[in-house]
Amino acid sequence: MEFELIERIRAHCSLGRADVLLGIGDDAALLAPPAGHELAASTDTLVDGVHFPQGAAPRDIGWKSLAVNLSDLAAMGARPAWALLNLTLPQADADFVDQFAAGFAELAGQHHLALVGGDTTSGPLAVGVTVLGFVPAGRALRRNGARVGDGVFVTGTLGDAVAGLYCTQARGGAWAQLGDSQRLALLERMRRPTPRVAAGIALRDQASACIDVSDGLLADLGHIARCSGVGIEIDAPLLPASPALLDACDEATRIALQASGGDDYELAFCASPAHEATILRDLARSGCGATRIGRVTAGEGVRLLDAQRGEIVLARTGWEHFA
Repeated sequence: MEFELIERIRAHCSLGRADVLLGIGDDAALLAPPAGHELAASTDTLVDGVHFPQGAAPRDIGWKSLAVNLSDLAAMGARPAWALLNLTLPQADADFVDQFAAGFAELAGQHHLALVGGDTTSGPLAVGVTVLGFVPAGRALRRNGARVGDGVFVTGTLGDAVAGLYCTQARGGAWAQLGDSQRLALLERMRRPTPRVAAGIALRDQASACIDVSDGLLADLGHIARCSGVGIEIDAPLLPASPALLDACDEATRIALQASGGDDYELAFCASPAHEATILRDLARSGCGATRIGRVTAGEGVRLLDAQRGEIVLARTGWEHFA
């Protein structure tokens, strides 16, 4: 049955690339990176009930398992090429595999990404994906280049994904009162995040540091601050919010969700003010836009400021698996 499941996955994810010399079906794939490029590699594991709600639609799980990995490549300015998939299932469920693979393949096709191998095994539902992509030599975005005086920016909007999660839980109040269109918009951001691959590529040679927002804006910017040896100030009133989120909660709740909720998979990055006009133009063309939300300062750590420049202290700054 294991090999039947593998064949089902291959049937859905059969996109061909000339740089795949040998794909699924042997002990290892044979791949040919292009000359003059570096290979960017990232891997993530998604666990049932942790990274997606129990009972989530298999198509959405397939999409998200790839999306969160492509987001890591986006944060490096890399163009996706290949993926490996490890799928752990409680039982050999052919319908689940078909639906999962269809969601995975839908996003893979948008980025001309080939699935070149992986594994299936039995156990509690979990998905492990490894993605590989290319970036021109010496031009990868990193976390350690932020400089004092740089602006801090973020693509898209923040807070929708965690708000979508709240919509699936019995939280009552404003979440229960949302209209169908608002609720669906928030749920879509949770179920099917958009990896900002085109934005990451556009930021090559423009951004001084970059990271994707997976664990929460403050927590993830903290990695840039630490790696770069700088401080970061974020202006809470400038955090970009979708109309659905603005309608869903009060200002204090919204800011907390945007600053610490995570699962947005937007790009947070630093750049010289001299590049700001070019960046805003290029990211508008890429389809996601960007907003300047703060600045890089001397010092250390990340501070969230209100309109009067008083510090906002939150109970948590982001997600930690073993906290």
